[in-house]
Amino acid sequence: MEVIEKVLWMVGGIALFLYGMHMMGEGLSKVSGGKLESILERLTNTPVKAVLVGAGVTAVIQSSAATIVMVVGFVNSGIMKLGQAVNVIIGANVGTTITAWLLSLSGIKGGGFLSLLKPSSFAPVLAIVGVVLVSFMKKEKHHVVGTIMAGFGILMIGMTIMSDAVSPLADVPEFTNILTMFSNPLLGMLAGLILTAVIQSSSASVGILQVLCNTGAVTFGTAIPIIMGQNVGTCITALISSITANREAKRAALLHLYYNILKTSLFMAIFYSLNAIIHFAFLDNPISAIGVAVVHSLFNIVACIVLLPFSGLLVKFVYWTVPNKTTEEEISPVGVELKTLDTRFLDNPGVAIERSRRVAITMAEYTRKAIFTAMELLQHYDPEKAEEVARLESDIDRFEDEIGTYLVKISGKEMPEKESHMLSIILHCIGDFERISDHALNIKEAAEEMQEKEMSFSDKAVEELNIYTNAIKEIVNLAFTAFENDDRQSADMVEPLEEVIDQLSIEMKKRHIKRLRKGKCTIELGFVLSDLTTNYERVADHCSNIAVCLLQVKEDQFEAHEYLDALKDGDDIGFRGKVLAYGQKYMLP
Repeated sequence: MEVIEKVLWMVGGIALFLYGMHMMGEGLSKVSGGKLESILERLTNTPVKAVLVGAGVTAVIQSSAATIVMVVGFVNSGIMKLGQAVNVIIGANVGTTITAWLLSLSGIKGGGFLSLLKPSSFAPVLAIVGVVLVSFMKKEKHHVVGTIMAGFGILMIGMTIMSDAVSPLADVPEFTNILTMFSNPLLGMLAGLILTAVIQSSSASVGILQVLCNTGAVTFGTAIPIIMGQNVGTCITALISSITANREAKRAALLHLYYNILKTSLFMAIFYSLNAIIHFAFLDNPISAIGVAVVHSLFNIVACIVLLPFSGLLVKFVYWTVPNKTTEEEISPVGVELKTLDTRFLDNPGVAIERSRRVAITMAEYTRKAIFTAMELLQHYDPEKAEEVARLESDIDRFEDEIGTYLVKISGKEMPEKESHMLSIILHCIGDFERISDHALNIKEAAEEMQEKEMSFSDKAVEELNIYTNAIKEIVNLAFTAFENDDRQSADMVEPLEEVIDQLSIEMKKRHIKRLRKGKCTIELGFVLSDLTTNYERVADHCSNIAVCLLQVKEDQFEAHEYLDALKDGDDIGFRGKVLAYGQKYMLP
């Protein structure tokens, strides 16, 4: 009965340990945010850099599986090439060993200062401090730090509970017999592989092994095969993630599997061949938690050094096992861009939002090109350019649909306040980009009508329209630059120019009525001009929406109308000065 009770306590300890590891990993991912993506993208141009980045990112987020899944997502999206991915994968296998060193603290013995390093001494303090930060602090950064501290504290408490529950089992013959059975290299590897595949974390399975080692009942001969199996078992997460991915992403997941099988097979073959000749005496000695960390680290570091020069051959082997299809489907540039919105990034909202922002910037460029090309048609009509405007408008509709759907999925995740603000900005702005492209289509249709009916504006009207067009181009550039670079200075310039554009629209309509009365213009041309000025004015309104969204979200205010009313009706000398300056710049002759 006592054995059953101890087993139940051990299961409870494992549950706390896994939950704590999940909490800590989640907190560390939030701290890293979208920075991970830029690091992985920019610093993987050489094999050594890629290995160091893979190791560093994995050490930070405490999960090689999470890093590999992220890499699979990057490869699936076309952000990263397979040649870069293989080196990041090799580095991730080294970085994951840092967790074993942290968990080895549970095996520290002795009094005095050393006792302070034991989890039983500091884990409860970390846990309670973390809970206080999460529960009573208002700032998001305090919550994230609290989550990391509480997670680390809980996993260490789980380790302690496991250790206390397992220690008495060292004297139970049935328990030691089970462990002895795993001294068989094949059985040990299979046990490590299955355990890691089930809990989908090599760090967690290594931690469980370290707890068993604290009993003194586990020998080097038992632990080494289990560690080898754990290295192969960790591949299951990436393989599952790649099931719905494209061919390149499947190759990335297989790279991880092949690398781990290769390094494990080489080690087992060489080590046990030498053992058959030399008979390593230490295999019968008990292994400690620190010993597990040493074996785990040495194995992965040596494998990295030995196999890194042959990473190119590993990539070629993957291409051989997963060849290209003879009829590869062509993907449009928009499709290629939208592929980067990979669902694998949703578990890391910071990366997913940064991806969305970059795709939204591409959408903005498409929108800018559509509106500028449409305005060019008013001066020199070109059927090919007219078709391009229609094609761009269709692509922009697709951008809005895909980005909006992706952002809705992200919005259900917990994220820091800064990332939540960025999500709101992107979601608001893509709607304005899409509406501006609609107005580009309207302008294109007006140009087509004039071409078909052989209508043309008077020289005076053309001169006025050119001034108006230049003002619209500037406000579009200001608003889009503000969005792309998160530039508050550019955003501040939008609203004064928008007010001048409103005045331009009114003045142009008045002047048209005068020309109409004098017989210098026709009613039909008047309708076209009215449509154009209305579309121009709406474009400026959407640019204003983009700028105000950027300014308001930063100030935690979302009442755009109140903000604009206060700005226009207030005594802001700077604002009035900008309005006057733009009024002079775009004064009608």
